[in-house]
Parts: sequence; C-alpha cells; structure tokens
Amino acid sequence: MSCSGGRSLWTPPIAEPEPQTDPLLQLVSLQKASGCWELNASLAAVFGKTESEVTNHRPAQVDGSMWATVLALIWLYACRSGDQVEWQFVAMKAASWIRSQKPEGLSQCVRDGNVLLGGQVTEGMLGI
Repeated sequence: MSCSGGRSLWTPPIAEPEPQTDPLLQLVSLQKASGCWELNASLAAVFGKTESEVTNHRPAQVDGSMWATVLALIWLYACRSGDQVEWQFVAMKAASWIRSQKPEGLSQCVRDGNVLLGGQVTEGMLGI
C-alpha cells in the first residue's frame, strides 16, 4: 500500500486571531496589592490614551500613583458602571488606599480626571 498518491487528511492549522483583552480585566490585573495603580503605558491604554496624555494632565500636587488610582476609579464609574458587580471590591480597595494617603488636592484631581476621561464623577460617588 502506497501513501504517495492518496489525498492528505492533514490541513494546515487556521491562525487564531489574537484575543482582545477586555479593558476591565486589564485594569484589574494592573492593580497593586495595596489597592493603587501605577501610572504607565498599560494603564493609559485601558483609558484609550497615551502615557504622555495621562501624565501631562496630572495635577502638580499629587503623585503618579494617586493620579493613576483616581483615574482608574473615574474610568470604572464613568465607563463601566454596568459591570459594577464585577469591580466593586477592586474600587473599594482603591478608595481605601486613597483615603489612607490623605492626599492634598484630591478635589482638583477628580475634576482633572473627569476632564481627561470625559466623566462626571464626584468624590462621593468614588467613596473618597
């Protein structure tokens, strides 16, 4: 019996498309154990921004982690409010971290974050 003339049953594998990462899952994966986020390109991408866009809007009186964490909370409440059951504990941990830092200029930070992300979120809504 010869295999040379028969039809091959082998077909080349179909390339799988790259899975689209859910921005919510990406955001959750970037949260630090303490509850904060770091200001970096990966976080900016979740917001649909570049790292420089996010950095350039940071109020002078807050550090990068505070700014990143406030932005993450604003994004959750403004852009993913329908998924709140999935992220409520992430948000509570972040709000607790912010409160523990006793930051100066938090109101300005929230206002600037709303401008950057197109939100209308208040400090009260964020639990800070």
